[in-house]
Amino acid sequence: MAFLPLRQVDMTEPARRLYDRWLGELAEELADEGTDRNELCRRVLTDLYYPQYRDADPAELPLATQVALLQMDPRNITLEPEYYADIDPERYYRVKPLLWLWEMFDKSPLGENVHLGVKFRRVLAQHIFRRCGRNFKAFHFVKFSYGYNMEVGDDVVVHRHVLLDDRGGIVLGNRVSIADYANIYSHTHALADGRDVDCPVTVLGDGVRVTYHATVLAGVHLAPDSMVGALAVATKDVDSGEVALGIPAVPKLRKPAPEARPKHPVTVDPLADAPA
Repeated sequence: MAFLPLRQVDMTEPARRLYDRWLGELAEELADEGTDRNELCRRVLTDLYYPQYRDADPAELPLATQVALLQMDPRNITLEPEYYADIDPERYYRVKPLLWLWEMFDKSPLGENVHLGVKFRRVLAQHIFRRCGRNFKAFHFVKFSYGYNMEVGDDVVVHRHVLLDDRGGIVLGNRVSIADYANIYSHTHALADGRDVDCPVTVLGDGVRVTYHATVLAGVHLAPDSMVGALAVATKDVDSGEVALGIPAVPKLRKPAPEARPKHPVTVDPLADAPA
């Protein structure tokens, strides 16, 4: 195989400066304990979707437009996790505006912009997750349950259309990589009655890779440097260095020992934050 590290991508300098300015202002507001996060979400989404109606009197607009404008304010919508009986309302309603801002940003014309999107989500993640390490990188349409039960290490990558069901808690170690359309669960239902729910913590250790369309079920621990193959369903723990394949996933391959792996040079992620 060829050694193909990520490459730098150019953009216009005025665009880069404008993105940095906007993200900087957003980060400042979120760092201020006095910021009303619901109002922040409403204002940002209104500016993204309906800037022409920012100062309009809603009563003078068509009913459908009034309804559409209500969706900009997280106080006017409900999300599935709000119906879960084990929710911590105090913690959830602090992060709900940011979860809604994340989701609606992804559906906007800005969402597919990788440079801006990764940095925007990184700002929000630092105020949603229980812990968020350096250089967290999420692509578009990543979904969470509560958000506040996420513990994320350094240099974690989560690709498109991933479900991170952190109802019971998800721990992602350093350098974890989760590929497109994967599902990581931390709750499960009893066979006899779906209202009987167990919520064990799911743990992905340092350097774990979960590949395309794979699923990790609640309570599974993937040891550091393990891997779950494409379309596999991990129902049990996977040991370090093992590659689990199939449904249910069982270890069928083993990675080379660390000393036998290629000695590639250290490379820089072009979407990483600048060193402090």
